Amino acid sequence: MVKVWYQPPPYGPRTDLNRPAYGIGKDVGPRWVVAISKMPPTPVIVGFITLFAAMAYVPVMGQKLPFTLSPEYIAAQRAYMRYHNMNPIFGASSKESRDSGT
Repeated sequence: MVKVWYQPPPYGPRTDLNRPAYGIGKDVGPRWVVAISKMPPTPVIVGFITLFAAMAYVPVMGQKLPFTLSPEYIAAQRAYMRYHNMNPIFGASSKESRDSGT
């Protein structure tokens, strides 16, 4: 009897030995896509998150804050919350919050 050692394929089950682990093995597509696909993932992810955050900020630039963020509105809201005893354990109606005066 002959012992046979099973060695799985290098890229996992159901993969061929004559192709790479990801993609079809050819640099297909625009050059910038191929360049990004060959970069380490961390800088690519950070770059795309930064890009999308900047794109999300563009429509908001130059606009005033909503009236609900004015100091007068926030003070009135806190007074309302204290009057109606909202969140009495940790919130605006708690003893610590009333003692601190905020």
